[in-house]
Amino acid sequence: MTLRPSLPASADQLPWSFSRLDELMEEVGIDVLLATSKHNVRYLLGGYQFIFFSTMDAIGHSRYLPMLVYVRGEPDKTSYIANVMEGGENANHPFWVPHFLPAAWGSIDSTSAAIAHLKKLGVSPSRIGVEPSFLPLDASRMLGETYHNCELANATGVLERLRAIKSDHELAMLKQASELITDSMQATIAGSGAGDTKFEIIQRLREEETSRELQFEYCLLTLGASHNRAASSQAWQEGEVLSIDSGGNLYGFIGDICRMGILGEPDAELEDLLAEVETVQQAAFSKVASGTIGGEMIEHAQSVLAQQPNRAHTDFFGHGMGIITHEAPFLMTNHPVRYDGTDADKPLEAGMVVSLETTMLHPKRGFIKLEDTLLVKDSGYELFGEKGRGWNRGGTQV
Repeated sequence: MTLRPSLPASADQLPWSFSRLDELMEEVGIDVLLATSKHNVRYLLGGYQFIFFSTMDAIGHSRYLPMLVYVRGEPDKTSYIANVMEGGENANHPFWVPHFLPAAWGSIDSTSAAIAHLKKLGVSPSRIGVEPSFLPLDASRMLGETYHNCELANATGVLERLRAIKSDHELAMLKQASELITDSMQATIAGSGAGDTKFEIIQRLREEETSRELQFEYCLLTLGASHNRAASSQAWQEGEVLSIDSGGNLYGFIGDICRMGILGEPDAELEDLLAEVETVQQAAFSKVASGTIGGEMIEHAQSVLAQQPNRAHTDFFGHGMGIITHEAPFLMTNHPVRYDGTDADKPLEAGMVVSLETTMLHPKRGFIKLEDTLLVKDSGYELFGEKGRGWNRGGTQV
């Protein structure tokens, strides 16, 4: 049985605190926050997401734009601007927010309702925090025209910092998501055999994840000597390696793991190659603990990688994760996702979750990779979803 989220009926059940949000907003001079990304709205609501728009945004001429409005220091003025159909959701499980406004069908509707709400409460912001990457142009223009003497400031960092330290419930969900992904991968590898195509193997993984109550997000799969991870009609052959990298979503929490398979038995070279990857992973693990400077953990893993025989074909990187696959702590700059490693010179903190991955693109044996999820603890780390970190045999399911 998987854990099911218990949506907070009151503010004291949220995974974040008003005082922490107020502090982060004050640091950058924001007095009103308008959260518009689906992941941050879900987080601020305590885990709720409207299922009708979980896999799409567009409707009619516009798009779904949920909006949570928060006034610094005045949580009693918080509102959730929702789609009209979300009234039924609130009737079944009332949201914690004091003001629930199911008034929107599109982005202009959401923005109009937010502005009307602030005016009704007598709030005259001087600096509004928004998520620029998740605020449509028409909504941004409407805000600018209404509050022409008010700056629209980037609040992305505020929300990233707020999410960085996970609550016990969030950690339990992330751990279970990782375990369910590894279980799905092991079942997929064991159930796949010679002649099975990448299309078929990916579909099998989709079914395994779905049967475990995960929302399938993607599967990056390689077979044999190829480094191409896209779905195709390529078939798995005896003696070939398989690399399976997948993200599954458990009620908003990400499981992101990579494991290796082999059709037959791994030869001595393959054992050595995976051992190289594991050596780098363990080097990184050894530095994961509260108080360790994030960049020093990365540098240590890279220094160990530099000593490996296949270093020219191997790469290591690490990043924070939680409700999205790359979030705080940001440990590396533009590697591979384009953002600044703003947390590289800061200590890791207990309650952070990091993903560490070592990838070898061997010119003859193929794509060999391990990716793992770790909880940062005061005394070290806890590995989530640790099963199957060696060679998993294909075609063994009876």
